[in-house]
Amino acid sequence: MNAPAAQRTLITYATTDGHTLRICQRLQQVMEALGSQVTVILLAQADALDLASFDRIVVGASIRYGHHQPLVAEFINRHQALLESRPSAFFSVNIVARKPDKNTPETNPYCRKFLKSVAWKPALTAVFAGKLDYPRYGFIDRQMIRFIMLITKGPTDPKAVVEFTDWNKVESFGREVCALTV
Repeated sequence: MNAPAAQRTLITYATTDGHTLRICQRLQQVMEALGSQVTVILLAQADALDLASFDRIVVGASIRYGHHQPLVAEFINRHQALLESRPSAFFSVNIVARKPDKNTPETNPYCRKFLKSVAWKPALTAVFAGKLDYPRYGFIDRQMIRFIMLITKGPTDPKAVVEFTDWNKVESFGREVCALTV
């Protein structure tokens, strides 16, 4: 008797500074440990794949200045029927999620607004706090983000690097995605 084939999972993402990729890589580790075959690819390159060959699809996207990159909604709208034909999930990465009252899909304003803007209703959603890395930002981004952090009572030291991500929450989400049945 043959063993069942491993579930094929696609994790596709859009990132501004690279932290969303780190989250995708952690999801990949968790899901592969549970027996899933996982492909991680930039959203801008995902159309080159045979998307229908995947059993599950996860879309991840970061926020910059209150918005996900436009290509996220474009990808979802273009592939809505496919996304709805199999287990699918969405996660958003943003600094606002560092606050306990804004760290769920129901309470995070960016995630709520985005999910209302697309017709797709993923089986799972999550919000992860991102990483603040002032030294990596250009002058204008550094000043803008410092101003936003001042207003929202976050770190403003221009040399600060602060990772707000709850990695246990990321790993839990990976297990939940693997539990989605095809």
